Amino acid sequence: MPQSLPTAPILLIQTAFIGDVILATALLERLHQTEPATPVDVLVRRGNEGLLQGHPHVRRVLIWDKKAGKYSGLWRLLQQIRATGYGRVYNLQRFASTGLLTAFSAAPERVGFDKNPLSRAFTRRVPHGFAPGLHEVGRNLALLEPQPEGPLTRPRLYPTPADEAAAAQAARDAAGGPYICIAPTSVWFTKQFPREQWVKLLHALPAHYTVFLLGGPPDTAECEALLQQARRPGVVNLSGQLSLLASAALMRGAVLNFVNDSAPMHLASAVDAPTCAVFCSTVPYFGFGPLSSFSRIVELPEELECRPCGLHGYRNCPLGHFHCAHGIRTSQLLLALAEAEKWAVQAAGR
Repeated sequence: MPQSLPTAPILLIQTAFIGDVILATALLERLHQTEPATPVDVLVRRGNEGLLQGHPHVRRVLIWDKKAGKYSGLWRLLQQIRATGYGRVYNLQRFASTGLLTAFSAAPERVGFDKNPLSRAFTRRVPHGFAPGLHEVGRNLALLEPQPEGPLTRPRLYPTPADEAAAAQAARDAAGGPYICIAPTSVWFTKQFPREQWVKLLHALPAHYTVFLLGGPPDTAECEALLQQARRPGVVNLSGQLSLLASAALMRGAVLNFVNDSAPMHLASAVDAPTCAVFCSTVPYFGFGPLSSFSRIVELPEELECRPCGLHGYRNCPLGHFHCAHGIRTSQLLLALAEAEKWAVQAAGR
Protein backbone atom coordinates (compact mmCIF):
# COMPACT_ATOMS: atom_id res chain seq x y z
CA MET A 1 0.00 0.00 0.00
CA PRO A 2 1.28 3.50 -0.74
CA GLN A 3 2.39 5.43 2.31
CA SER A 4 0.38 8.51 3.18
CA LEU A 5 2.15 11.84 2.89
CA PRO A 6 3.25 13.42 6.19
CA THR A 7 0.90 16.09 7.51
CA ALA A 8 2.21 19.64 7.21
CA PRO A 9 3.05 21.07 10.65
CA ILE A 10 1.00 23.67 12.50
CA LEU A 11 2.29 26.86 14.09
CA LEU A 12 0.62 28.55 17.08
CA ILE A 13 1.67 32.16 17.71
CA GLN A 14 1.38 33.62 21.22
CA THR A 15 4.13 36.10 22.08
CA ALA A 16 2.30 37.93 24.89
CA PHE A 17 2.66 37.36 28.62
CA ILE A 18 3.07 34.19 30.68
CA GLY A 19 -0.64 33.78 31.38
CA ASP A 20 -1.50 34.13 27.71
CA VAL A 21 0.91 31.33 26.79
CA ILE A 22 -0.55 29.10 29.49
CA LEU A 23 -4.08 29.63 28.21
CA ALA A 24 -2.87 28.88 24.67
CA THR A 25 -1.93 25.35 25.77
CA ALA A 26 -5.64 24.47 25.58
CA LEU A 27 -5.21 24.52 21.80
CA LEU A 28 -2.35 22.04 22.11
CA GLU A 29 -4.65 19.72 24.03
CA ARG A 30 -7.46 20.08 21.48
CA LEU A 31 -5.15 19.53 18.51
CA HIS A 32 -3.70 16.44 20.16
CA GLN A 33 -7.22 15.09 20.65
CA THR A 34 -8.35 15.76 17.08
CA GLU A 35 -5.17 15.17 15.04
CA PRO A 36 -2.47 13.57 17.19
CA ALA A 37 -0.16 12.86 14.25
CA THR A 38 0.18 16.50 13.20
CA PRO A 39 3.37 18.19 14.44
CA VAL A 40 2.75 21.45 16.31
CA ASP A 41 5.27 24.24 16.90
CA VAL A 42 4.70 27.25 19.17
CA LEU A 43 6.14 30.75 18.89
CA VAL A 44 6.61 32.61 22.20
CA ARG A 45 8.57 35.61 23.43
CA ARG A 46 11.93 34.96 25.08
CA GLY A 47 11.47 34.13 28.75
CA ASN A 48 8.31 32.08 28.27
CA GLU A 49 9.85 29.07 26.55
CA GLY A 50 10.35 27.29 29.88
CA LEU A 51 6.59 26.81 30.15
CA LEU A 52 6.72 24.38 27.23
CA GLN A 53 9.86 22.52 28.25
CA GLY A 54 9.22 18.82 27.82
CA HIS A 55 5.64 19.41 26.62
CA PRO A 56 4.57 16.16 24.95
CA HIS A 57 2.43 17.87 22.29
CA VAL A 58 5.00 20.42 21.13
CA ARG A 59 7.54 19.53 18.46
CA ARG A 60 9.55 22.74 18.62
CA VAL A 61 9.44 26.10 20.39
CA LEU A 62 10.31 29.18 18.34
CA ILE A 63 11.51 32.19 20.33
CA TRP A 64 11.15 35.87 19.52
CA ASP A 65 13.69 37.93 21.47
CA LYS A 66 12.00 41.33 21.36
CA LYS A 67 14.83 42.99 23.29
CA ALA A 68 17.58 41.93 20.88
CA GLY A 69 16.50 43.92 17.85
CA LYS A 70 12.71 43.68 17.63
CA TYR A 71 12.39 44.13 13.88
CA SER A 72 15.52 42.26 12.84
CA GLY A 73 14.37 39.36 15.01
CA LEU A 74 10.94 39.54 13.40
CA TRP A 75 12.49 39.31 9.93
CA ARG A 76 14.58 36.27 10.93
CA LEU A 77 11.50 34.61 12.38
CA LEU A 78 9.53 35.22 9.21
CA GLN A 79 12.27 33.61 7.14
CA GLN A 80 12.33 30.62 9.50
CA ILE A 81 8.54 30.28 9.37
CA ARG A 82 8.42 30.44 5.58
CA ALA A 83 11.24 27.88 5.26
CA THR A 84 9.45 25.40 7.56
CA GLY A 85 6.43 25.04 5.28
CA TYR A 86 3.60 25.20 7.78
CA GLY A 87 0.22 24.04 6.57
CA ARG A 88 -1.65 26.16 9.10
CA VAL A 89 -0.77 29.16 11.23
CA TYR A 90 -3.02 30.14 14.15
CA ASN A 91 -2.38 33.62 15.52
CA LEU A 92 -3.80 34.14 19.02
CA GLN A 93 -2.86 37.82 19.15
CA ARG A 94 -4.22 41.08 17.82
CA PHE A 95 -0.96 42.91 17.17
CA ALA A 96 0.46 43.96 13.80
CA SER A 97 3.80 42.22 14.38
CA THR A 98 2.27 38.77 14.73
CA GLY A 99 -0.21 39.65 12.00
CA LEU A 100 2.74 40.19 9.68
CA LEU A 101 4.21 36.79 10.57
CA THR A 102 0.85 35.19 9.87
CA ALA A 103 0.01 37.07 6.69
CA PHE A 104 3.40 36.38 5.07
CA SER A 105 3.96 32.90 6.50
CA ALA A 106 3.23 31.24 3.13
CA ALA A 107 0.93 28.82 4.95
CA PRO A 108 -2.15 27.80 2.91
CA GLU A 109 -4.33 28.39 6.02
CA ARG A 110 -3.78 31.56 8.04
CA VAL A 111 -6.21 32.04 10.92
CA GLY A 112 -6.48 34.88 13.42
CA PHE A 113 -8.79 37.38 15.09
CA ASP A 114 -10.55 40.05 13.06
CA LYS A 115 -9.13 42.79 15.30
CA ASN A 116 -5.60 42.12 14.06
CA PRO A 117 -4.59 45.02 11.78
CA LEU A 118 -3.42 42.57 9.10
CA SER A 119 -6.36 40.19 9.36
CA ARG A 120 -7.48 40.93 5.79
CA ALA A 121 -4.54 38.79 4.68
CA PHE A 122 -5.75 35.82 6.74
CA THR A 123 -7.72 33.02 5.11
CA ARG A 124 -10.12 32.98 8.09
CA ARG A 125 -10.92 35.83 10.44
CA VAL A 126 -12.52 35.02 13.78
CA PRO A 127 -14.59 37.64 15.65
CA HIS A 128 -13.07 38.68 18.95
CA GLY A 129 -15.16 40.04 21.78
CA PHE A 130 -16.50 39.58 25.29
CA ALA A 131 -19.70 37.74 26.15
CA PRO A 132 -21.26 36.43 29.37
CA GLY A 133 -19.67 33.13 30.32
CA LEU A 134 -17.11 33.19 27.49
CA HIS A 135 -13.61 32.39 28.70
CA GLU A 136 -10.45 33.43 26.88
CA VAL A 137 -9.81 29.74 26.26
CA GLY A 138 -13.14 29.52 24.43
CA ARG A 139 -12.25 32.57 22.34
CA ASN A 140 -8.94 30.95 21.40
CA LEU A 141 -10.48 27.56 20.63
CA ALA A 142 -12.76 29.27 18.10
CA LEU A 143 -9.65 29.71 15.96
CA LEU A 144 -9.53 25.91 15.54
CA GLU A 145 -13.25 25.31 15.27
CA PRO A 146 -15.82 28.01 14.45
CA GLN A 147 -18.21 26.53 17.01
CA PRO A 148 -16.30 24.33 19.49
CA GLU A 149 -18.43 21.48 20.75
CA GLY A 150 -18.39 19.73 24.12
CA PRO A 151 -16.91 20.93 27.40
CA LEU A 152 -14.20 23.57 27.41
CA THR A 153 -10.75 22.10 26.86
CA ARG A 154 -8.58 23.26 29.74
CA PRO A 155 -5.03 24.52 29.42
CA ARG A 156 -2.45 22.06 30.64
CA LEU A 157 1.22 22.17 31.58
CA TYR A 158 3.54 19.24 32.13
CA PRO A 159 6.13 19.73 34.90
CA THR A 160 9.27 17.72 34.19
CA PRO A 161 10.67 15.18 36.68
CA ALA A 162 13.19 17.84 37.75
CA ASP A 163 10.34 20.29 38.39
CA GLU A 164 8.44 17.69 40.41
CA ALA A 165 11.57 16.98 42.45
CA ALA A 166 12.12 20.69 43.13
CA ALA A 167 8.50 21.07 44.26
CA ALA A 168 8.77 18.01 46.52
CA GLN A 169 11.94 19.40 48.08
CA ALA A 170 10.21 22.70 48.77
CA ALA A 171 7.15 20.98 50.23
CA ARG A 172 9.36 19.26 52.80
CA ASP A 173 9.47 22.62 54.58
CA ALA A 174 5.84 21.90 55.48
CA ALA A 175 7.04 18.82 57.39
CA GLY A 176 4.38 16.68 55.79
CA GLY A 177 1.57 18.94 56.92
CA PRO A 178 -0.93 20.91 54.85
CA TYR A 179 0.23 24.03 53.09
CA ILE A 180 -1.16 27.05 51.28
CA CYS A 181 0.46 29.00 48.46
CA ILE A 182 0.12 32.75 47.97
CA ALA A 183 1.27 34.48 44.78
CA PRO A 184 0.89 38.08 46.02
CA THR A 185 2.13 40.13 43.07
CA SER A 186 1.06 41.22 39.60
CA VAL A 187 2.63 43.21 36.79
CA TRP A 188 -0.19 45.73 37.21
CA PHE A 189 -0.72 47.63 40.47
CA THR A 190 -4.52 47.65 40.20
CA LYS A 191 -4.59 43.88 39.70
CA GLN A 192 -2.52 43.26 42.82
CA PHE A 193 -4.18 42.70 46.19
CA PRO A 194 -2.41 45.20 48.49
CA ARG A 195 0.29 44.02 50.86
CA GLU A 196 -1.66 45.10 53.94
CA GLN A 197 -4.56 42.94 52.76
CA TRP A 198 -2.29 39.90 52.38
CA VAL A 199 -0.93 40.62 55.88
CA LYS A 200 -4.46 40.47 57.27
CA LEU A 201 -4.97 37.11 55.60
CA LEU A 202 -1.68 35.70 56.90
CA HIS A 203 -2.61 36.72 60.44
CA ALA A 204 -6.03 35.06 60.09
CA LEU A 205 -4.90 31.74 58.58
CA PRO A 206 -4.94 28.72 60.91
CA ALA A 207 -1.55 28.18 62.51
CA HIS A 208 -1.17 24.58 61.31
CA TYR A 209 -0.71 25.73 57.70
CA THR A 210 2.69 26.37 56.21
CA VAL A 211 2.44 29.23 53.72
CA PHE A 212 4.65 29.44 50.63
CA LEU A 213 5.04 32.79 48.88
CA LEU A 214 5.52 32.30 45.15
CA GLY A 215 6.73 34.53 42.34
CA GLY A 216 9.56 35.15 39.94
CA PRO A 217 12.85 36.97 40.61
CA PRO A 218 11.21 40.41 40.12
CA ASP A 219 8.74 39.56 42.90
CA THR A 220 11.27 38.49 45.52
CA ALA A 221 11.62 41.87 47.23
CA GLU A 222 7.85 42.32 47.59
CA CYS A 223 7.45 38.77 48.93
CA GLU A 224 10.23 39.40 51.44
CA ALA A 225 8.60 42.65 52.52
CA LEU A 226 5.31 40.81 53.00
CA LEU A 227 7.02 38.11 55.05
CA GLN A 228 8.73 40.67 57.29
CA GLN A 229 5.60 42.75 57.79
CA ALA A 230 3.40 39.76 58.59
CA ARG A 231 5.83 38.13 61.04
CA ARG A 232 3.78 34.96 61.00
CA PRO A 233 5.56 31.69 61.80
CA GLY A 234 5.62 29.12 59.02
CA VAL A 235 5.79 31.53 56.07
CA VAL A 236 8.46 30.58 53.48
CA ASN A 237 9.50 32.91 50.69
CA LEU A 238 10.15 30.78 47.60
CA SER A 239 9.94 33.67 45.17
CA GLY A 240 12.66 33.42 42.54
CA GLN A 241 13.71 29.96 43.69
CA LEU A 242 11.44 27.75 41.58
CA SER A 243 10.81 27.54 37.86
CA LEU A 244 7.30 28.22 36.62
CA LEU A 245 6.66 24.51 36.16
CA ALA A 246 8.07 23.65 39.60
CA SER A 247 5.82 26.33 41.11
CA ALA A 248 2.87 24.75 39.32
CA ALA A 249 3.76 21.35 40.74
CA LEU A 250 3.93 22.83 44.25
CA MET A 251 0.58 24.60 43.79
CA ARG A 252 -1.04 21.32 42.77
CA GLY A 253 -0.42 19.89 46.23
CA ALA A 254 -1.69 22.91 48.17
CA VAL A 255 -4.97 22.95 50.06
CA LEU A 256 -5.58 26.30 48.35
CA ASN A 257 -3.68 28.80 46.21
CA PHE A 258 -4.45 32.48 46.73
CA VAL A 259 -3.67 34.44 43.55
CA ASN A 260 -4.46 37.70 41.78
CA ASP A 261 -6.02 38.00 38.34
CA SER A 262 -2.58 37.26 36.96
CA ALA A 263 -0.31 34.54 35.58
CA PRO A 264 -0.22 32.34 38.73
CA MET A 265 -4.00 31.93 38.44
CA HIS A 266 -3.55 30.40 34.99
CA LEU A 267 -0.60 28.37 36.25
CA ALA A 268 -2.93 26.81 38.83
CA SER A 269 -5.59 26.14 36.19
CA ALA A 270 -3.08 24.32 34.01
CA VAL A 271 -2.33 21.74 36.73
CA ASP A 272 -5.86 21.72 38.20
CA ALA A 273 -4.69 23.19 41.50
CA PRO A 274 -7.36 24.51 43.93
CA THR A 275 -7.58 28.25 43.45
CA CYS A 276 -8.94 31.38 45.08
CA ALA A 277 -8.55 34.29 42.66
CA VAL A 278 -8.78 37.84 43.98
CA PHE A 279 -10.13 40.30 41.40
CA CYS A 280 -9.46 43.95 42.20
CA SER A 281 -9.88 46.40 39.31
CA THR A 282 -10.68 43.77 36.68
CA VAL A 283 -13.75 41.53 36.48
CA PRO A 284 -14.38 37.87 35.58
CA TYR A 285 -16.60 39.01 32.70
CA PHE A 286 -13.46 39.63 30.66
CA GLY A 287 -13.05 35.85 30.51
CA PHE A 288 -9.81 35.25 32.39
CA GLY A 289 -11.12 33.47 35.50
CA PRO A 290 -9.75 30.28 37.08
CA LEU A 291 -10.55 26.92 35.49
CA SER A 292 -9.51 24.43 38.19
CA SER A 293 -11.94 21.80 39.46
CA PHE A 294 -12.10 23.78 42.70
CA SER A 295 -12.00 27.52 42.17
CA ARG A 296 -13.45 30.53 43.87
CA ILE A 297 -13.44 34.19 42.88
CA VAL A 298 -13.26 36.88 45.54
CA GLU A 299 -14.12 40.46 44.65
CA LEU A 300 -15.67 43.56 46.15
CA PRO A 301 -19.20 42.66 47.34
CA GLU A 302 -20.78 45.92 46.12
CA GLU A 303 -20.69 47.46 42.66
CA LEU A 304 -18.47 50.44 41.85
CA GLU A 305 -19.16 52.79 38.95
CA CYS A 306 -15.42 52.91 38.23
CA ARG A 307 -14.94 49.14 38.15
CA PRO A 308 -13.67 47.77 35.86
CA CYS A 309 -11.40 50.67 34.99
CA GLY A 310 -9.57 48.76 32.27
CA LEU A 311 -8.87 45.39 30.75
CA HIS A 312 -5.30 45.01 31.95
CA GLY A 313 -5.08 47.27 34.98
CA TYR A 314 -3.07 50.41 35.72
CA ARG A 315 0.08 51.40 37.57
CA ASN A 316 -2.10 53.37 39.99
CA CYS A 317 -5.79 53.63 40.80
CA PRO A 318 -7.09 56.32 38.39
CA LEU A 319 -9.25 57.80 41.18
CA GLY A 320 -6.75 57.34 43.99
CA HIS A 321 -8.88 55.31 46.42
CA PHE A 322 -8.35 51.72 45.15
CA HIS A 323 -11.50 50.68 47.01
CA CYS A 324 -11.99 47.67 44.69
CA ALA A 325 -9.05 46.09 46.55
CA HIS A 326 -9.17 47.65 50.01
CA GLY A 327 -12.89 46.97 50.33
CA ILE A 328 -12.48 43.19 50.08
CA ARG A 329 -12.86 41.51 53.46
CA THR A 330 -10.50 38.87 54.86
CA SER A 331 -13.55 36.79 55.78
CA GLN A 332 -14.26 36.33 52.06
CA LEU A 333 -10.89 34.64 51.57
CA LEU A 334 -11.27 32.53 54.70
CA LEU A 335 -14.64 31.30 53.44
CA ALA A 336 -12.93 30.14 50.24
CA LEU A 337 -10.39 28.26 52.35
CA ALA A 338 -13.11 26.55 54.40
CA GLU A 339 -14.80 25.43 51.20
CA ALA A 340 -11.49 24.19 49.80
CA GLU A 341 -10.90 22.14 52.93
CA LYS A 342 -14.31 20.47 52.55
CA TRP A 343 -13.69 19.88 48.86
CA ALA A 344 -10.33 18.23 49.60
CA VAL A 345 -11.95 15.83 52.09
CA GLN A 346 -14.65 14.91 49.61
CA ALA A 347 -12.11 14.46 46.80
CA ALA A 348 -10.00 12.17 48.99
CA GLY A 349 -13.04 10.01 49.66
CA ARG A 350 -13.91 9.46 46.02
